[in-house]
Amino acid sequence: MGAVLDTIYTVWNQFVYTLSNLRIFDIIDILVIAFIIYKAVEFLRETRAGQLVKGIVLLLALYAFAIVFKLAVLRWLLSAVFGSAIVAVAIIFQPELRRLLERVGQTRISNIQTVGNKNEDIINSIYMICKSAGQFQKNKTGALIVFERKTQLGEIINTGTLIDAKVSESLIGNIFYPKSPLHDGAVIIRDGRIYAASCILPLTQSTAFSSQLGTRHRAAIGMTENSDAIVLIVSEETGIISVAFNGQITRNYTVESAFDFIKEKLVYENEQEGDTLFKRVIKCFSKKNNVENSVKEEENSED
Repeated sequence: MGAVLDTIYTVWNQFVYTLSNLRIFDIIDILVIAFIIYKAVEFLRETRAGQLVKGIVLLLALYAFAIVFKLAVLRWLLSAVFGSAIVAVAIIFQPELRRLLERVGQTRISNIQTVGNKNEDIINSIYMICKSAGQFQKNKTGALIVFERKTQLGEIINTGTLIDAKVSESLIGNIFYPKSPLHDGAVIIRDGRIYAASCILPLTQSTAFSSQLGTRHRAAIGMTENSDAIVLIVSEETGIISVAFNGQITRNYTVESAFDFIKEKLVYENEQEGDTLFKRVIKCFSKKNNVENSVKEEENSED
């Protein structure tokens, strides 16, 4: 019991000593590291990289096991694997690393893209596109529509035909009409406008998806693996409406549910991400003042 108390006392003294010598830059250092770790964990959880990290952790545990029990062959083999781990990670995580670097390079100016009346235009365009998807569903007309977010899709746009026109049901219908010269490919939506058509998207290399998914769906997944775009897909064979986002695909959407999902990701999340820390503090302060004012008004009315 005495040894336990001595240990607690020693730890407490070290803690007090550390706090007494803590500088403001040490606090900033800790906060920055904590933020990086938080963002890394968040990034891994929302991508395919999370599963690969579990495999790496398992290999590290196996390597520790080989060291403890002196398994020479297994230790040599794992050492050779870890020796080329940097190159392997760069190859395996290429889509995730690219997306991460793109996020780091995105400025607050690009985050604040949709404000005021522009939001209404974007929401109207989303509604018309989803409504057109409902017609495609009835007619079993294939469609592939990419909503650009913060990641610029200039390379993809260059593979198609530039249009830059206002969204309308008739224009979307003409583009994806089976005999139209632009129907074979993807439409890119930028800032609520049809920016390009007949664009070629990268196919996903993942084998984790059902073999029933055709080229159109695999292209949609590949697009969202390499960018933060949202892709709306209408199957030509079944008429099923699907949405691809963040390297994943979900199916069996209705016009309403597709509209709600795309609007949430394209408009509302951009607004939240566009708020700087200063704006959030101002909002919280304003809310606090409003609450205090309402309480004072109630007290005065009671008096």
